[in-house]
Amino acid sequence: MNILVVDDEPIIRNGIQRTIERAFPQHRVVLASGPVEATQCLKSELIDLVLTDVLMPGMNGLELMEVSRTLHPDAKWVVISAYSEFEYAKKAVRLGAVDYLLKPIGKDILLELIKKMGEEIAERHIRAKESLLLKHNLRFLREAVFARWASGLDLGGIDLPSFTESYPNFHLLMVHVESDTDTKLEHFIVENVMSELITSFGKGFVASIDAKNLLGLVKLERGSLADLNEELRSCLKRYLKKPFQLFVSSQIEDPSQVPSEVQRMRESSEYQVYDHYASGGEQAVEIALQYIKARYGAELSLEKVASVVYLNPAYFSQLFKQKTGQGFKEYITQLRLDHAMEMLSESELKVGDIAERVGYPDVRHFSQVFRKKIGCTPSEYREQIKSRC
Repeated sequence: MNILVVDDEPIIRNGIQRTIERAFPQHRVVLASGPVEATQCLKSELIDLVLTDVLMPGMNGLELMEVSRTLHPDAKWVVISAYSEFEYAKKAVRLGAVDYLLKPIGKDILLELIKKMGEEIAERHIRAKESLLLKHNLRFLREAVFARWASGLDLGGIDLPSFTESYPNFHLLMVHVESDTDTKLEHFIVENVMSELITSFGKGFVASIDAKNLLGLVKLERGSLADLNEELRSCLKRYLKKPFQLFVSSQIEDPSQVPSEVQRMRESSEYQVYDHYASGGEQAVEIALQYIKARYGAELSLEKVASVVYLNPAYFSQLFKQKTGQGFKEYITQLRLDHAMEMLSESELKVGDIAERVGYPDVRHFSQVFRKKIGCTPSEYREQIKSRC
């Protein structure tokens, strides 16, 4: 228990401190010489019990109690007064003080009070902890039910209306995080960002559907859905260092629509372009291009090159086309043919050797690709070049 002793007389406050600490070394005693110092302690310390003198210069103990109890409702107050100030003590009790002590303070009376307050506060802490645990568990229960419901799974007899009656209409937000590695950190970031923004725009909650998807339910009370969408996307781009997709539903009034809406979002994931943090995306493509140019004569699959830059192949394919203007396969083919035409023009290598050097072990396949793209066979191209010289 943390105890604050407020008294402008050093002898009294130091005496109270010594008495308490000798009998109850488990308690911590903080001293304040007046109301100003006491208010600072209340702001910076978690105080369970305040023992305050009634009459002090500047602000009396009752005024201190009045201005502080709203900001610190959990602190218990005990006033200290002389017999001639007994009317103050009675007023303090009316204001909510749990007890009062008369000067001179008897040691036994003080210790009995501290013992009593310590037991009450300990019991209150236990109840508060149990209440917090219950609230915490109910939150996870709600999210688990929501996740099963959204996935179209059986709820095992759980009464769904009890979970949805506070949301006569709402929107769904789904964030898909793309990564081949552990996404625990990304889940933590997305959940916190979504929860904070949902609270800012109205009320709702967030649930994890699986390793890559988090689903939020929000009932808008402030701002617009477009504003929420824009702010959420902006925050995720700032804090999330992995490619992601964000989906937002229209207003839903019938809870039974949720599973089908979530399924629609999942299916849309296959076609929607990923958001990414720009510097990372550009750097990944640049590294991939350097790798491709150095190894164009070897086997180059989309999956292999994507693994070099630690990106999901589907996301890498979208990002590559976004940055180069060409599909991955199209780019590789054109790069190989450019080198092939250069060798056909400047060397006497056989067509089969050139084909192998630019990544086509099968010369027949090389010739087919060359003819389709250039409009003639490799041998015909070589003859055309020689005839121009």
